[in-house]
Amino acid sequence: QVQLVESGGGLVQPGGSLKLSCAASGSIFSINTMRWYRQAPGNQRELVAAITSTGSTNYADSVKGRFTISRDNAKNTVYLQVNSLKPEDTAVYYCNAFLRRIGGRWYDDYWGQGTQVTVSS
Repeated sequence: QVQLVESGGGLVQPGGSLKLSCAASGSIFSINTMRWYRQAPGNQRELVAAITSTGSTNYADSVKGRFTISRDNAKNTVYLQVNSLKPEDTAVYYCNAFLRRIGGRWYDDYWGQGTQVTVSS
């Protein structure tokens, strides 16, 4: 079994910051790319940021310069530092990992349960 657990969401005022974490655990052989997505009510899930196993990153245009993705490969954990938050950043943030399980032949996508980020005064 593989489990991804997010944490760090909450209610924050505009201009505030949060640090989201996502820890992958279980029978993991290798993790390739890790990503953060978000989904606001009535909207489709959108890619926010991604980081490869070697540390290459990319971001959605809407968060460039405000969000920073990082990872700790030893801990199978990915982080998302979110700064200068805006009301339009309000959404459920989901962690995604493209990984191979021990004994598995292929890489597959795994998802966390999501963590709510609400930006409001």
